Amino acid sequence: MSRRYLALSFVAFVAYSLVAPVMKIAMESIPSTMAVFLSNFVMLVFVGGVLVYREIPVRPYLNHPKTPYIAGWGITLAVGLLAYYRALELGPVSVVVPIYGLFIALSSVIGIVFLEESLTARKVAGIGFALLAIVLMSL
Repeated sequence: MSRRYLALSFVAFVAYSLVAPVMKIAMESIPSTMAVFLSNFVMLVFVGGVLVYREIPVRPYLNHPKTPYIAGWGITLAVGLLAYYRALELGPVSVVVPIYGLFIALSSVIGIVFLEESLTARKVAGIGFALLAIVLMSL
């Protein structure tokens, strides 16, 4: 079994760790809603370039049976990003990011409950410690 997902997870962790501080600086003079729009426009262009480079056609996925899930994800992502960026605009990164980070624990619980992923004592402890860490960092 390939462990490539671990390296990609690390890249995602490093890249995403820079989002909040960089956006906080940008939103000193750019409204949060515009920051969401511009940053996601850049992401759309970048990801579009990756699709072109990898020669992945878009059309077959427009009517794919799982496309409604992607649309739902897009809506929840938009709501989450608008709220997250506005919270960053209004509050300190050191408080907003840990609270936002609760999505990690909740996503894990959803995976266990609704996607029938395995529940182990280690996962329960990890979720508990994640919640404790977020509470301690947000005080």
